[in-house]
Amino acid sequence: MRICASLIALVVGSACAMAQSGPHWDYAGKTGPLAWGKLDPAYQACSKGHEQSPIDIHGAHLNKKLQPMEFHYIAGSVDVENTGNLIVAHVRPGSYIVAEGVRYDLQQFEFHHPSESSVNGKLTDMDVQLLHKSSDGKMAIIEIRMALDRGAPNAVLAMLWPHLPKTPGAKETVNDMVNPRGFLPGDQGYWTYQGSLTTPPCTEGVRWFVLENEISVSLDQIRAYTYLFRLNSRPLQDTHGRRIEANE
Repeated sequence: MRICASLIALVVGSACAMAQSGPHWDYAGKTGPLAWGKLDPAYQACSKGHEQSPIDIHGAHLNKKLQPMEFHYIAGSVDVENTGNLIVAHVRPGSYIVAEGVRYDLQQFEFHHPSESSVNGKLTDMDVQLLHKSSDGKMAIIEIRMALDRGAPNAVLAMLWPHLPKTPGAKETVNDMVNPRGFLPGDQGYWTYQGSLTTPPCTEGVRWFVLENEISVSLDQIRAYTYLFRLNSRPLQDTHGRRIEANE
């Protein structure tokens, strides 16, 4: 997951800044994921880190002490950006979650094809990842996996997709009232583990929450995204013995 420097200056080299002005990286070829750690010293965590994301979710341990997350999302306009690697929606202030007793403010959300996390070895067609930051600079990512349902377009994507910028670096403001709550499945049970951003600089110390239930996305919505990005997901990373917990 990428994050803009204006949102969290404490991260040494943001993925947003790196994508625009640092060494070029991509999802395939000589600047693809296997090479990220060699492109810049600031990217070393991509190859040397031991808490990298995404991972395959399996063997999770039930932890009944984990509380349901609180979602306090509000509707508002968003700025949709084509970074050259991803579509990112920058939100207005005010939306936040409470997870494990910590408030994290929503900064942005982005999309990947296919999903980055897998569950028991299975990927879904897409995902949306919502990036949050606490007042002391800690990051939390909520990943919601999206599965093809030919007759069920996603309502939030239906608002955003007509405004997808076609060229790298382009931005477009969506003035409709976009509410990220529309991405949430009815049952918001989750798996959680300690991970990282999934694009350079692959910063670690990020708390991941992967929702257990998928949401639907239509074939036309998938096609609209893959017209811009045939593939923009990082390969699965070694867990290095990390513990994955489930709240239900």
